[in-house]
Amino acid sequence: METDSEPYVRLASLRQLHQAMADMNKARSLADTLQAVADGVVQALNYELACVNLVGPDGDLVVAAFAGNPAAEALITGRSGSRESWDRRLGMGEQWGDLIFIPHTEGWVLDDDDVPQWYTDGPAPRFEDEWHPSDRLFAPMYAPGPQGGGNSGELIGVLSVDRPRNGRRPGAWGREALQMYAFQAAIAISNARLRSNMQRALVRLERDQQALRASEESFRQAFEYAPSGMAIAEMGGDQHGRILRTNDALCRLLGRRASSMRRYAFSDLVHPEDIGTLLRTSAEGGRAELRLGRRDGTYVWVSLRNSVVADAADGPRFLLTHVEDIEERKRRELHLAHRASHDSLTGLPNSAELRSRLAARLCQRPQSSHAVADAMDAAYGNSAVFDSGGHTFDFSVAAEPYGAFDHHVHAVAPEDGRDDGAKGLAVLFCDLDGFKSINDRFGHNAGDAVLIEVARRLSGGVRDGDTVARLGGDEFVILANGLGRADAQDLAVRLRGEIIQPIRAEGRAVRVGASFGIGWAHCGMTADEVLKSADERMYVEKRSRPKQHRRAG
Repeated sequence: METDSEPYVRLASLRQLHQAMADMNKARSLADTLQAVADGVVQALNYELACVNLVGPDGDLVVAAFAGNPAAEALITGRSGSRESWDRRLGMGEQWGDLIFIPHTEGWVLDDDDVPQWYTDGPAPRFEDEWHPSDRLFAPMYAPGPQGGGNSGELIGVLSVDRPRNGRRPGAWGREALQMYAFQAAIAISNARLRSNMQRALVRLERDQQALRASEESFRQAFEYAPSGMAIAEMGGDQHGRILRTNDALCRLLGRRASSMRRYAFSDLVHPEDIGTLLRTSAEGGRAELRLGRRDGTYVWVSLRNSVVADAADGPRFLLTHVEDIEERKRRELHLAHRASHDSLTGLPNSAELRSRLAARLCQRPQSSHAVADAMDAAYGNSAVFDSGGHTFDFSVAAEPYGAFDHHVHAVAPEDGRDDGAKGLAVLFCDLDGFKSINDRFGHNAGDAVLIEVARRLSGGVRDGDTVARLGGDEFVILANGLGRADAQDLAVRLRGEIIQPIRAEGRAVRVGASFGIGWAHCGMTADEVLKSADERMYVEKRSRPKQHRRAG
């Protein structure tokens, strides 16, 4: 701004001031804005030097821009002064509106503080309003107030100016112009900071979005191309468990198309016996082994592992389900379990499995046939009943030692000499007659063939649900529940008739006989006691038959 006499201001000076304000508002970055503020002071406000001191995050003021003297700019740009020193400067001197003027007569006390400053040489003033080299003039810059005007906001920086070109202290117009310029500079700096923050936020947002897109793409590829089955299912609400998305591996495993999978929930695909396992796993997350249905109606064993994917605000959202084919492992496990519980030659349950099945039907408390009805009534809610003698029997007290069998249907034996229709668990002990001679005469291969055929005939001669087991050697046991004494005897006769038919072994027809002993299992007996009873009856029956009827060949 050219030197103007008060109160006259040339139009060119106003244009220069307007252009300087426009330049600092057109700057694209905060650094450019600060430099435009400093340059505008030199170009439009009639000062040779200008410095922008910006309040930093720690509250101190750093020299952020300088104009008018490259040497001074290189010396102090980037240096900072403490907020305490600046507050002392802004609290002393003369108040020119919002400006602070510290004359050289008072400024000497500031020479030793930590505020960066430059020194200019020059002669002492020759008249009253002449500018002295040690005079200081500051224009504080405040953030715009809540209503957009005034200096009610916080301090964002201080504009320092030096050496007016006319050599005089600024008059009313000069002071007003600098004060107005500082006010507009504060607005420009605040806007530049806001733009800078927004740009940084946009950069961070874009970076986060890129990371999210990369993460989503990684998840998509890991999901789609995983070698084992993957599914995303809904969690909670009426649609709990409904399949939302599946990968190719799961579709191949179940033989179903991805579009058709979306019509199902996992509960629609699971084997009926495994539904409880599925529901517990779906509700709690975790892992379970169960069977899922294929499109062809068969089932495949899978290891199903759920992860509950939750939203911090809204709670659980969906289940990420990993499905691994374990059919081969399950087949091996079942094979090993079968081998452990079944005879390797005949495929029948072995001695251990027989004892396990028999023990599962018995409890430790003996029961007579006359007390069964009373015990059943008590088990279903009648705590006091009467026995056949009319005496009161408190079932709830008597049952305490056998709590695990409160609802157990007791196994009882039909009583000897009575045909009252009572039925029980019959144990038929079968021993082959003449088997040793076949082994001795024709070899073990022939003996094995005989045992295999006998096992087949026994299995074919009993009902579904009955058990045919091989104890070892040529001994077999049949468990048949719900038989009366006559029924058990008829079964033994029929099975003996099947066994004595000729058997083809090693290219020749051979015959074996069979002796049966019928025992009865009832609660209060152990499995070994039951088998021993049947075994003893078998030997009684074997000795009672003529020896020639026990031969085979």
